[in-house]
Amino acid sequence: MSALDMNVFFDRLLEVFPNPKCELDYVNEYTLMVAIILSAQATDKGVNKATKPLFEKIQTPQQMLALGLNGLKDYVKSLNYYNNKSENIMKMSAALLEKFDGHFPNTLDELQQLPGVGRKTANVFLNVARNAPLIAVDTHVFRVSNRLGFAIGKTPLEVEEKLSRIVPEKYKTCAQHLLVLFGRYVCKATKPACEQCVIRDLCPCVESLNKKVKK
Repeated sequence: MSALDMNVFFDRLLEVFPNPKCELDYVNEYTLMVAIILSAQATDKGVNKATKPLFEKIQTPQQMLALGLNGLKDYVKSLNYYNNKSENIMKMSAALLEKFDGHFPNTLDELQQLPGVGRKTANVFLNVARNAPLIAVDTHVFRVSNRLGFAIGKTPLEVEEKLSRIVPEKYKTCAQHLLVLFGRYVCKATKPACEQCVIRDLCPCVESLNKKVKK
């Protein structure tokens, strides 16, 4: 897509998703980070169900450490890889207090010093919590970017770097949410809703997608 097409693309997505935002529930920055870590290889709906009772009691790293590893596991055991995620959350909580006095830093590099916080997690956090013009590349963003051909890459980092160059500045704070919502509800991995898609006329692969769906 050209620069003009990207403006049309995001304008149309905003018509469908006029208030794009993260679908994870959270109370503050700390619970947001916990929710993001738990969301890997899990649905937002599943994470929200697990964290609702957790966040009613636990909202700070100190409270999380007092709860303990086994206590946390009891809340999140319905989620994939909950053992590893729980361990990372406990380590992240301890490191947050030790290195940053309990306050999350403002840069990707500093955030990635925390256990369990990779580039995607840090991007999501800064975009949601600080309104930073960053785009985290999850499975939805990766699929849509490659499928529509505007940011083709073999790795999430490749796609992220291309998106950072081609997404118009005025959309950069909401682009991540728009791409995720579009990939989650419209341009799905299987059975994409091409007939209802507002960018159908811009899509380079709508015919091939329709053929796969019909099969």
